[in-house]
Amino acid sequence: MNLGTLDTLIGKYRYDESSLIAILQDIQREERYLPPDVMRSLSERLEVPLTRIYGIATFYKAFSLHPKGRHICSVCTGTACHVRGAPRLLDKLERDLKVKNGGTTKDGRFTVQTVNCVGACALGPVVVIGEDCHGKLTAAKLEKIVKSYK
Repeated sequence: MNLGTLDTLIGKYRYDESSLIAILQDIQREERYLPPDVMRSLSERLEVPLTRIYGIATFYKAFSLHPKGRHICSVCTGTACHVRGAPRLLDKLERDLKVKNGGTTKDGRFTVQTVNCVGACALGPVVVIGEDCHGKLTAAKLEKIVKSYK
């Protein structure tokens, strides 16, 4: 993110320190993570200690300090999904995408992660890709779905 883009983004919030979380969310949406150089520039422009920005970025699980893929594949591991086959789906994603849980593919297209519950227990097992919830999955169905995102 160049400095002009950062300034425009911060300006949207009138350089208001109380909007720090919203600004970080916008940066992450744009960059798919919170780059260290952008956080340093943000600290300077808002006159907020860098430690405070890192404190927020590491406290909230929604923020990432490492690049994420264009498509986040979240495998629900809640009880209902677990007993209906979520571990097999996670194994399938890891094998097919050649990435471990928490990792991002080399081409930057996919990040695979687990989540405790997505609140769609009746649809288990569930995998959320981006904002799309896919339920009642089998390994074969999941493979077709993932191919549609490539």
